[in-house]
Amino acid sequence: MSTELISAKPSAGGNNTQSAIPPTPANIMQTGLGFWNSKSLLAAIRFELFTLLSKGPLSAEEIRKQLKLHPRSLFDFLDALTALGFLQRDGILQSAIYSNTSDTDMFLDKSKPSYIGGMLEMCNNRLYQFWGNLEEGLQTGEPQNEIRTGDSNMFEVLYKDPARLEEFIKAMGSFQVGNFMEFAKKFNFSKYKTLVDAGGAGGFLSIYVALNNQHMQCISYDLPAVESIAQANVDHFGVVDRVKCISGDFFKNDLPKADVVVMGNILHDWNEEQKLNLFKKAYEALPVGGAFVAIENIIDSDRRKNVLGLLMSLNMLIETPGGFDYTGSDFERWAKQTGFDTTNIISLTGPTSAAIAYK
Repeated sequence: MSTELISAKPSAGGNNTQSAIPPTPANIMQTGLGFWNSKSLLAAIRFELFTLLSKGPLSAEEIRKQLKLHPRSLFDFLDALTALGFLQRDGILQSAIYSNTSDTDMFLDKSKPSYIGGMLEMCNNRLYQFWGNLEEGLQTGEPQNEIRTGDSNMFEVLYKDPARLEEFIKAMGSFQVGNFMEFAKKFNFSKYKTLVDAGGAGGFLSIYVALNNQHMQCISYDLPAVESIAQANVDHFGVVDRVKCISGDFFKNDLPKADVVVMGNILHDWNEEQKLNLFKKAYEALPVGGAFVAIENIIDSDRRKNVLGLLMSLNMLIETPGGFDYTGSDFERWAKQTGFDTTNIISLTGPTSAAIAYK
């Protein structure tokens, strides 16, 4: 991910008399027209261009035929992707041969387990159109997704449609898999034996914890419609002896007892009252000394640096009736309110962290 999405840039103008840098519109225009970059990449992912090129370099005409593209803007499309750093090119126009970069070959080839395009596929299929209504969301405080057209909430809509649910589960897995792997290695599991991942979706956090910590027994806990998807992943990774998939509703039911309770991209879906309810559920499921972990794009306390965390919070406006992302200070306050003793934060990948509360 570009560092420009993660770290905020200092203003070149304003009241900063310390700066000798003259005002420039470059960042304004780059950001304002950023959807051009985004949609070009999302279109390439939808066409599975990078998966096609993983089999070997191709000419523009070979790409056009295989992807059934019109010749009019073919070179503009491919060369824009090249200029953006997503393709490599030898030659020019009719003599050009295109290939993947090392990044796109690793992360955007659907045939590889390292594929992270699931989240971007969902962005293209759902979020791109909903973000077009951001202004209305900011004025009304109301979600701008399926709820806007009469459906009850995002999750109920997804769970009614198996294909869309599977797309969502894949998206969440691809978005978080690197963080789950990092957490499985960085968190000290030596004094714990059991873990429950509440809202475990595809089961990947439990899978990676089990793969990296042979003594751990894990539970991936989510609604019934998700269980078969998670179980298929558990079977695929060969950890059926140490990862169980259990169905339940964490608002209606108690969480399974465990030494560690994890919620990955869960807390930000809900309003503050619901967040506190989930803190209480986690507290009740843990023994003394147990740990509650939230893996999310924790916003820095000064609310200046973690751009992705701030934008993710805006995405919660688009997607949910009351959800929002939060700072480490917010997490600590909620933890103390619900009885936890101490908290700390572990950095994972990019702008994502694990906020931890100990009972």
